[in-house]
Order: sequence, then C-alpha cells, then structure tokens
Amino acid sequence: MNKVMLIGNVGKEPEIRYVDHGVAVARFSLATTERGYTLQNGTQVPDRTDWHNIVMWRRLAEIVEKYVHKGDKLYVEGRLRYTTYDDKHGKRYSITEVWAENMEMLTPKSVADNKSAADVK
Repeated sequence: MNKVMLIGNVGKEPEIRYVDHGVAVARFSLATTERGYTLQNGTQVPDRTDWHNIVMWRRLAEIVEKYVHKGDKLYVEGRLRYTTYDDKHGKRYSITEVWAENMEMLTPKSVADNKSAADVK
C-alpha cells in the first residue's frame, strides 16, 4: 500500500497549469514540523521541519487555485511518486512528490478571508 497523510502549511503560492484538454495541475510545497523536546538528561532536541512537493490534478487543482494560499494549513492524503531525470550536463536528479487524492483545508475561514483582504489592499 502506498499512502501518505500530511498536515502542514503551504510554503508558497500554488503554481497552477493547464495541460491537455484543459486539465488543471497544481504544484506547491507543504511544510510539516515535528516539535522539539527536552530529553531527561536536559539535552534539547530542536524542531524539525520537512518540505514535501505536492501535486494535485483536475478538480482538486481547481479548488487549490481558488482557495489555497501561502501559509494555509492543509491535510493532504495521497501517494508517493518518485521521478529521476538527467540534466543537460548529465547530472542525475531524484524528485519525490506526493500525488494528492484528498485534501482538507484546516485554516479557519475567517483567517483565510482576512489574509485575502490584506492581499487585495
């Protein structure tokens, strides 16, 4: 089974593109943070933030285009996709993406509305 569940904050404004026959594709980064703690011996373990590349297709991408902005908190559910490619100099790159199948917006509506109003000014 290939299943990923993440709760995090959108790192930048989503990038929306339309491909074959008007199919929407949204791409954005999502930051998840594991809170730091103190060990019994007093050692401090700092917060750890991981960044995830999220890809959404069709209707989910259209929803992202209208309602999701940098800083919003989201629940994302999907599956991992791995891609490798070689650049023009022959250097190999690996990309890990979460292809989302479900999303829930967790930012309260009033906070999102205030952010949108501030962007317009």
